[in-house]
Amino acid sequence: MHALFDELISWYQRTLETGGYPLIALLMFIESTFLPLPSELVIPFAAHLAYSKGNLSLTGIVIAGALGSWLGATAMYWVARWAGRPLVMRHGKTFFVPPQKVENAERWAAHYGGFGIFASRLLPVVRHLIGIPAGIVRMHYGKFSLHTLLGSTVWCAVLCWFGVKFGEDLKHSEDIATTAGHWIGGAMLVLGAVYYFFVHRHMRAKQA
Repeated sequence: MHALFDELISWYQRTLETGGYPLIALLMFIESTFLPLPSELVIPFAAHLAYSKGNLSLTGIVIAGALGSWLGATAMYWVARWAGRPLVMRHGKTFFVPPQKVENAERWAAHYGGFGIFASRLLPVVRHLIGIPAGIVRMHYGKFSLHTLLGSTVWCAVLCWFGVKFGEDLKHSEDIATTAGHWIGGAMLVLGAVYYFFVHRHMRAKQA
Protein backbone atom coordinates (compact mmCIF):
# COMPACT_ATOMS: atom_id res chain seq x y z
CA MET A 1 0.00 0.00 0.00
CA HIS A 2 2.85 2.34 0.90
CA ALA A 3 4.54 1.77 -2.48
CA LEU A 4 1.23 2.15 -4.31
CA PHE A 5 0.57 5.52 -2.65
CA ASP A 6 4.08 6.66 -3.52
CA GLU A 7 3.55 5.66 -7.15
CA LEU A 8 0.15 7.37 -7.26
CA ILE A 9 1.67 10.64 -6.03
CA SER A 10 4.50 10.38 -8.53
CA TRP A 11 2.06 9.67 -11.36
CA TYR A 12 -0.09 12.67 -10.47
CA GLN A 13 2.93 14.96 -10.30
CA ARG A 14 4.17 13.77 -13.69
CA THR A 15 0.72 14.21 -15.20
CA LEU A 16 0.44 17.70 -13.77
CA GLU A 17 3.71 18.70 -15.38
CA THR A 18 2.25 17.95 -18.82
CA GLY A 19 -1.46 18.61 -18.19
CA GLY A 20 -1.01 21.87 -16.29
CA TYR A 21 -3.96 24.18 -15.71
CA PRO A 22 -6.39 22.38 -18.08
CA LEU A 23 -5.90 19.16 -16.08
CA ILE A 24 -6.56 21.00 -12.81
CA ALA A 25 -9.71 22.55 -14.26
CA LEU A 26 -10.88 19.16 -15.54
CA LEU A 27 -10.31 17.42 -12.21
CA MET A 28 -12.11 20.20 -10.32
CA PHE A 29 -14.96 20.00 -12.84
CA ILE A 30 -15.28 16.30 -12.01
CA GLU A 31 -15.05 17.05 -8.28
CA SER A 32 -18.00 19.44 -8.54
CA THR A 33 -20.26 16.85 -10.15
CA PHE A 34 -21.46 13.59 -8.63
CA LEU A 35 -18.11 11.75 -8.87
CA PRO A 36 -16.16 11.38 -5.59
CA LEU A 37 -12.86 13.05 -6.55
CA PRO A 38 -11.68 15.12 -3.55
CA SER A 39 -10.33 18.59 -4.23
CA GLU A 40 -8.24 18.11 -1.09
CA LEU A 41 -5.95 15.97 -3.24
CA VAL A 42 -6.14 17.86 -6.54
CA ILE A 43 -5.20 21.41 -5.51
CA PRO A 44 -2.60 20.87 -2.74
CA PHE A 45 -0.41 18.63 -4.91
CA ALA A 46 -0.61 21.14 -7.76
CA ALA A 47 0.42 23.88 -5.31
CA HIS A 48 3.28 21.70 -4.11
CA LEU A 49 4.48 21.34 -7.70
CA ALA A 50 4.27 25.11 -8.18
CA TYR A 51 6.16 25.69 -4.93
CA SER A 52 8.91 23.15 -5.57
CA LYS A 53 9.47 23.41 -9.33
CA GLY A 54 7.86 26.65 -10.46
CA ASN A 55 6.12 24.96 -13.42
CA LEU A 56 2.79 26.48 -12.38
CA SER A 57 1.78 29.63 -10.53
CA LEU A 58 -0.38 29.59 -7.42
CA THR A 59 -2.61 32.26 -8.96
CA GLY A 60 -3.07 30.13 -12.07
CA ILE A 61 -3.94 27.10 -9.96
CA VAL A 62 -6.58 29.04 -8.03
CA ILE A 63 -8.11 30.40 -11.26
CA ALA A 64 -8.09 26.99 -12.97
CA GLY A 65 -9.55 25.30 -9.88
CA ALA A 66 -12.28 27.92 -9.43
CA LEU A 67 -13.28 27.81 -13.11
CA GLY A 68 -13.37 24.02 -13.10
CA SER A 69 -15.50 24.01 -9.94
CA TRP A 70 -17.87 26.57 -11.44
CA LEU A 71 -18.26 24.57 -14.65
CA GLY A 72 -18.96 21.37 -12.72
CA ALA A 73 -21.47 23.09 -10.45
CA THR A 74 -23.07 24.70 -13.52
CA ALA A 75 -23.51 21.28 -15.10
CA MET A 76 -25.24 20.00 -11.96
CA TYR A 77 -27.39 23.14 -11.80
CA TRP A 78 -28.70 22.82 -15.36
CA VAL A 79 -29.22 19.05 -15.18
CA ALA A 80 -31.27 19.48 -11.99
CA ARG A 81 -33.16 22.44 -13.44
CA TRP A 82 -33.98 20.52 -16.60
CA ALA A 83 -34.78 17.18 -14.92
CA GLY A 84 -36.76 18.54 -11.98
CA ARG A 85 -36.95 17.26 -8.42
CA PRO A 86 -38.97 14.04 -9.00
CA LEU A 87 -36.51 12.72 -11.57
CA VAL A 88 -33.47 13.68 -9.46
CA MET A 89 -34.94 12.03 -6.36
CA ARG A 90 -35.89 8.89 -8.29
CA HIS A 91 -32.67 8.32 -10.20
CA GLY A 92 -30.05 10.32 -8.28
CA LYS A 93 -28.80 7.30 -6.35
CA THR A 94 -27.68 5.76 -9.64
CA PHE A 95 -25.13 8.58 -9.81
CA PHE A 96 -24.09 8.48 -6.12
CA VAL A 97 -26.64 11.16 -5.16
CA PRO A 98 -29.20 9.46 -2.87
CA PRO A 99 -32.43 11.28 -1.90
CA GLN A 100 -31.16 11.95 1.64
CA LYS A 101 -28.18 13.92 0.32
CA VAL A 102 -30.43 15.92 -2.00
CA GLU A 103 -32.81 16.74 0.86
CA ASN A 104 -29.93 17.84 3.07
CA ALA A 105 -28.59 20.11 0.33
CA GLU A 106 -32.09 21.52 -0.21
CA ARG A 107 -32.48 22.37 3.46
CA TRP A 108 -29.06 24.01 3.47
CA ALA A 109 -29.83 26.11 0.38
CA ALA A 110 -33.31 27.06 1.62
CA HIS A 111 -32.02 28.19 5.00
CA TYR A 112 -28.97 30.16 3.85
CA GLY A 113 -29.92 31.29 0.34
CA GLY A 114 -27.16 32.84 -1.76
CA PHE A 115 -24.72 32.80 1.14
CA GLY A 116 -25.38 29.06 1.43
CA ILE A 117 -24.06 28.59 -2.11
CA PHE A 118 -20.88 30.46 -1.19
CA ALA A 119 -20.43 28.68 2.15
CA SER A 120 -21.14 25.26 0.66
CA ARG A 121 -18.03 25.54 -1.52
CA LEU A 122 -16.00 25.52 1.71
CA LEU A 123 -17.69 22.47 3.23
CA PRO A 124 -17.40 18.75 2.55
CA VAL A 125 -20.36 16.64 1.34
CA VAL A 126 -22.65 19.57 0.41
CA ARG A 127 -19.97 21.24 -1.75
CA HIS A 128 -20.44 19.11 -4.86
CA LEU A 129 -24.22 18.78 -4.43
CA ILE A 130 -25.30 22.39 -3.95
CA GLY A 131 -25.96 22.91 -7.67
CA ILE A 132 -28.81 20.39 -7.50
CA PRO A 133 -31.18 22.27 -5.14
CA ALA A 134 -30.21 25.57 -6.79
CA GLY A 135 -31.30 24.15 -10.13
CA ILE A 136 -34.44 22.54 -8.75
CA VAL A 137 -35.70 25.81 -7.22
CA ARG A 138 -34.53 27.71 -10.35
CA MET A 139 -32.28 30.09 -8.44
CA HIS A 140 -31.16 32.98 -10.64
CA TYR A 141 -28.21 31.58 -12.56
CA GLY A 142 -26.16 34.78 -12.30
CA LYS A 143 -26.53 34.78 -8.52
CA PHE A 144 -25.68 31.09 -8.35
CA SER A 145 -22.60 31.56 -10.56
CA LEU A 146 -21.29 34.54 -8.60
CA HIS A 147 -21.49 32.79 -5.23
CA THR A 148 -20.08 29.58 -6.68
CA LEU A 149 -17.09 31.37 -8.20
CA LEU A 150 -16.39 33.33 -5.03
CA GLY A 151 -16.63 30.30 -2.77
CA SER A 152 -14.57 28.13 -5.12
CA THR A 153 -11.86 30.78 -5.36
CA VAL A 154 -11.56 31.01 -1.57
CA TRP A 155 -11.53 27.23 -1.22
CA CYS A 156 -8.84 26.76 -3.87
CA ALA A 157 -6.73 29.50 -2.27
CA VAL A 158 -6.95 27.75 1.11
CA LEU A 159 -5.99 24.44 -0.47
CA CYS A 160 -3.06 26.12 -2.21
CA TRP A 161 -1.82 27.37 1.14
CA PHE A 162 -2.02 23.82 2.51
CA GLY A 163 -0.13 22.60 -0.55
CA VAL A 164 2.69 25.09 0.01
CA LYS A 165 2.98 24.16 3.69
CA PHE A 166 2.95 20.51 2.69
CA GLY A 167 5.78 21.24 0.24
CA GLU A 168 7.81 22.89 2.98
CA ASP A 169 7.39 19.81 5.18
CA LEU A 170 8.25 17.53 2.29
CA LYS A 171 11.59 19.29 1.85
CA HIS A 172 12.65 17.94 5.22
CA SER A 173 11.27 14.45 4.67
CA GLU A 174 12.45 11.58 2.52
CA ASP A 175 9.21 9.67 2.93
CA ILE A 176 6.64 11.26 0.60
CA ALA A 177 3.84 8.83 1.40
CA THR A 178 4.11 9.24 5.19
CA THR A 179 4.26 13.04 4.99
CA ALA A 180 1.32 13.13 2.58
CA GLY A 181 -0.59 10.70 4.80
CA HIS A 182 -0.15 12.96 7.83
CA TRP A 183 -1.36 16.02 5.93
CA ILE A 184 -4.30 14.25 4.33
CA GLY A 185 -5.29 12.62 7.61
CA GLY A 186 -5.16 15.96 9.42
CA ALA A 187 -7.16 17.67 6.67
CA MET A 188 -9.83 14.94 6.80
CA LEU A 189 -10.17 15.34 10.56
CA VAL A 190 -10.56 19.12 10.28
CA LEU A 191 -13.06 18.87 7.42
CA GLY A 192 -14.99 16.16 9.24
CA ALA A 193 -15.26 18.37 12.33
CA VAL A 194 -16.34 21.36 10.23
CA TYR A 195 -18.99 19.27 8.49
CA TYR A 196 -20.31 17.86 11.76
CA PHE A 197 -20.61 21.17 13.58
CA PHE A 198 -21.80 23.37 10.71
CA VAL A 199 -23.79 21.01 8.48
CA HIS A 200 -24.69 17.66 10.06
CA ARG A 201 -26.06 19.08 13.32
CA HIS A 202 -27.98 21.73 11.39
CA MET A 203 -29.57 19.09 9.15
CA ARG A 204 -30.49 16.89 12.11
CA ALA A 205 -32.09 19.85 13.87
CA LYS A 206 -34.11 20.66 10.75
CA GLN A 207 -35.30 17.08 10.44
CA ALA A 208 -36.37 17.06 14.09
